[in-house]
Amino acid sequence: MQVSKTPIEGLLVIQPKVFTDARGYFYEPYNKKVFTENGIPDDFVQDNQSFSQKDVVRGLHFQNPPHAQAKLLRVIQGSIWDVAVDIRKSSPTYGQYFGIELSAENKTIFYVPKGFAHGFLTLEDNTILFYKCSDYYNKASEESLLWSDPEVAIPWQVTSPILSEKDLNGKLLKDFKSQF
Repeated sequence: MQVSKTPIEGLLVIQPKVFTDARGYFYEPYNKKVFTENGIPDDFVQDNQSFSQKDVVRGLHFQNPPHAQAKLLRVIQGSIWDVAVDIRKSSPTYGQYFGIELSAENKTIFYVPKGFAHGFLTLEDNTILFYKCSDYYNKASEESLLWSDPEVAIPWQVTSPILSEKDLNGKLLKDFKSQF
């Protein structure tokens, strides 16, 4: 397993070792010991899975303390462009984003620690995203940044995104008061 840092402190890209033969493939997407040795100390307590069609944008979601969640994300079917926005007020990269393609084909895993808003764009129909969370869902702690905030300037590369009402009404970064 290869763990790589990104330009934003705390975000990690994980490339598992994949064993392939005529039968198919095998890989270990999660091993607590290996992850802890590579700087991912979180105790993941909840698994989530979403199914989306092409051009769906979900996010930018997060939970505030004390129910903040670290996430460990991977795609089981299809592909997404996954994005994390730094919302840690004392961070030198506050308000900046990092994006990466996750797909069933590349088997890349993305670690997003607490203190980030998270979202994604589905690149294919019938895409399944699976992710682990370090805390349970808590509706009262949930918030959302506006996916299309011009200050964050994420290049989503979609002309007609499919969005939920919640995602259409996210906060602008300039109006957001970070609790991280």
